[in-house]
Amino acid sequence: MHDRTSRQPVLIQAALNGDRTRDDHPSVPLSAEELARDAAACVAAGAGAIHLHPRDAEGRETLDAAIANEVVITVRKACGVPVGVTTGEWIEPDLERRLTLIRDWRAPDYSSVNLSEPGAIEVMRALLETGVGIEAGVWTAADAELLIDAGFANKVTRILVEPGEEQVGTDVERGIALVSEIHGVLDRHHVTAPRLQHGDGAITWPLLTDAIRRGIDTRVGLEDTLRNPDGELTAGNAALVRAAARLRADT
Repeated sequence: MHDRTSRQPVLIQAALNGDRTRDDHPSVPLSAEELARDAAACVAAGAGAIHLHPRDAEGRETLDAAIANEVVITVRKACGVPVGVTTGEWIEPDLERRLTLIRDWRAPDYSSVNLSEPGAIEVMRALLETGVGIEAGVWTAADAELLIDAGFANKVTRILVEPGEEQVGTDVERGIALVSEIHGVLDRHHVTAPRLQHGDGAITWPLLTDAIRRGIDTRVGLEDTLRNPDGELTAGNAALVRAAARLRADT
């Protein structure tokens, strides 16, 4: 069982942009330079890792290797901590095309893979072949079982325990119950890979607080929420990280 005595200190990963646009929040970073500045500010605020979605010149999410490699190198140089990207199926729905792009990645320290998406196992295999770490995105207990059955559970950089509003809506109790169920599956199968727990939307802060209580790494950023713990619109990623760091210090 993961608890505060087994893994300290709790790492806060900053999720800088996701699929957000400036229509969502005026400070969403898009270009490599914006992402680099924001990442550095987040690290100064208490983040120890970065997750981002590279964008092309028009601001669209992309898996293109030339862009992904350049963005990661620029951001990591600015912030000095590991930087990861996404393999989101919605960015490139054609699996073979997605795999071809991923196999040309060299710079990312890790990349998230949603177990619920078609081709997730093939994507993880491609990342391992390329030497890029894997953040295995587990939204449900069934996702956890799939990860274990595929033999990847202890080969990943970390497991993202990340049910969101898509799974539980705004029901905090249901969200806590679901993460407990996922942790139970991982514990029963003696999975030792590090875990990072987070949510999105209305359950962002409850699941982050629960993660800190459990001693599990966590994540926050504009990808997940536009609001501070008090419900007010946030100034940006660094403000969200500072709020998470205060919760970490107080828990």
